[in-house]
Amino acid sequence: MKKLRLAIIGQGRSGRDIHGKHLLTDTQRFEVVAVVDALEIRRERAKKEYGCEAFETYQELFGRTDIDFVVNASFSQMHAEITIDLLNHGFNVLCEKPCAKTADEVQAMIDASKKNNRMLAVFQQSRFAPYFEKVKDVINSGVLGRLVQISISFNGYARRWDWQCCQDFNAGSLYNTGPHPVDQALNLLDFYNGVPNVLCKMDRANTFGDAEDYVKLILTAPDRPLIDVEISSCDAYSDFNYKIHGTKGGLKGNMTQIDWKYFNAEDAPEQTLIKTPLMDEEGLPKYCSEKLTWVDEQWKTTDPRTFTYAVKKFYSTVYEHLVNGAPLVITPEQVKQQIYVMEQCHLQNPLPKFDA
Repeated sequence: MKKLRLAIIGQGRSGRDIHGKHLLTDTQRFEVVAVVDALEIRRERAKKEYGCEAFETYQELFGRTDIDFVVNASFSQMHAEITIDLLNHGFNVLCEKPCAKTADEVQAMIDASKKNNRMLAVFQQSRFAPYFEKVKDVINSGVLGRLVQISISFNGYARRWDWQCCQDFNAGSLYNTGPHPVDQALNLLDFYNGVPNVLCKMDRANTFGDAEDYVKLILTAPDRPLIDVEISSCDAYSDFNYKIHGTKGGLKGNMTQIDWKYFNAEDAPEQTLIKTPLMDEEGLPKYCSEKLTWVDEQWKTTDPRTFTYAVKKFYSTVYEHLVNGAPLVITPEQVKQQIYVMEQCHLQNPLPKFDA
């Protein structure tokens, strides 16, 4: 099996605790040969953990031909600039989310990728989360009928005071948490060849920074279900991640349990429209109701590796692309639509910045 050699830029919560953690378990396919971090303590730790070289700046990688791709897990506001620089210096790049602040920045990344014939991938691993795969399986089975509304909630109750709540870092709940539910929402909307309608309300609730920590996003497109995305840090009763309304049934669930029910239209009572007042056999008013026979189904997982499963599956797509030429499952063009949506949300909700 071919082993891919890679470098990781950044040894923070993403670069070390997500990418690095996975790569140390996937040593048959990947080898970390270099790490870049501005902090000496992290560079020294990386040398011990990966057995690799460590550098203070990513430019020290330039000129190397023994690196198959670079993981860009730098600060969010640096993602686009560093990725473009890496692509122009001949590296394949896996960029952390959010890959950029604007759709134009994503297009510049795509242009650099094509000009240099290099891979541009964006780390949207939640597309492969087990619960999301199950939601898609249920939808694709058709048992729920035509979908009318899909609600996605990534909520909780928390206060935040780190750089991830500052606008200058391209942070806030939409750019930080949002790439996961918004990517899932746009994948279900399946309107990649068009431009969805965007309506958004954002607020600051429990954050100590100047970026938003409450987001309500409505996405619509012709002949598609309405999709309601909510990201809130002030929801004390966040009991589900998904809720779907369909013409034959519905679904609700979280990351460990999905429940759905539906009825068989062939077994349902036959009804015709009646415009005259409804009444019973004695002529008394009658409410318009019927009894449907529901089929209840459930999916559960107690596997604590649901997150690592998604990471491993994402890295498999990168491996197959670089080694066997398979197309990327999550394309930069799809991510560009996601960033476009986020950009529209911020344009609709300009929040004042704190003084430096």
